[in-house]
Amino acid sequence: MFTRLALATALTSLPAMAFAEVELSFYLGAQEAAHSRVFVDDPVIGEEDFLAAWLGRSFEMPPYYGLRGTYWRNDRFGYGIDFSHSKVYASDSTLTDNGYDTLEFTDGVNILTANAYRRWNDQWGQITPYVGAGVGISIPHVEVTKGGSDTFEFQIGGPAVALLGGVSYEINDSWAVFGEYKVSYSPLSVDLETDGTLETDLVINAVNFGVSFSY
Repeated sequence: MFTRLALATALTSLPAMAFAEVELSFYLGAQEAAHSRVFVDDPVIGEEDFLAAWLGRSFEMPPYYGLRGTYWRNDRFGYGIDFSHSKVYASDSTLTDNGYDTLEFTDGVNILTANAYRRWNDQWGQITPYVGAGVGISIPHVEVTKGGSDTFEFQIGGPAVALLGGVSYEINDSWAVFGEYKVSYSPLSVDLETDGTLETDLVINAVNFGVSFSY
């Protein structure tokens, strides 16, 4: 009885197992960040509240890039991990107007999220539209210099969320290329070297182009 039940269960699961697919992706692109208010409370810098204009400079070193691993359970739904290395620099006018020598996150506003995906496979030939959403954390490299305060280190910045949508084009059974739009939101709260804090809400918009390998 147990043997027959185990065999029936295994046979029932075969279609799902046969369709399971692991997809590894790498992408580059262009990213920018929306203006945001910056709040500083620090014994040396003082209390500040100002609007920062951010620059992305995606193609300067270190470049903007992303890595993604996705497990597709079937032809429609999947889940996985996405890591993106975004950058934001305060504009020259923001630095000058507020007296900062440096205000940036340029070894990355590194965002790691656990994502869920929906795709529409085998409906438009080799073209597959998809959407995704995820939650995770931001790991910024904080670079802030003003007066006697100088911060230069990686920190946990707080939670992060991401939304994306795009299309992939199948080259063969293993390889595909894709293009997508991705937006991420990260409310940063970081520590300054002089026992203060800096807070800002970063909204990062990106257009990504990449390649995927499936097996």
